[in-house]
Amino acid sequence: MIIAKVVGSIVSTRKNDNLVGSKFMVVEPALGKAQPSERFVAVDNVGCGIGETVLIATGSAARIGCGKESSPIDAAIVGIVDSGTELEF
Repeated sequence: MIIAKVVGSIVSTRKNDNLVGSKFMVVEPALGKAQPSERFVAVDNVGCGIGETVLIATGSAARIGCGKESSPIDAAIVGIVDSGTELEF
């Protein structure tokens, strides 16, 4: 799991058929296995917004968490953080 802040969104009108209807967000990790300065795109599975702190699953856990096991998903937002300690961005 990675804790990250949502810093933007991506609009894609052409994509893999398994991703139709998916919302993509740009996230910046705070804690976890990624470096804080590395931004990446994650599928939004919970309806988050820009500026929110979120939990991200990666790899096969991301696909399973979205219920899209056969989709080309490497990262998925699976939760919105309400509170926590030592979150630094």
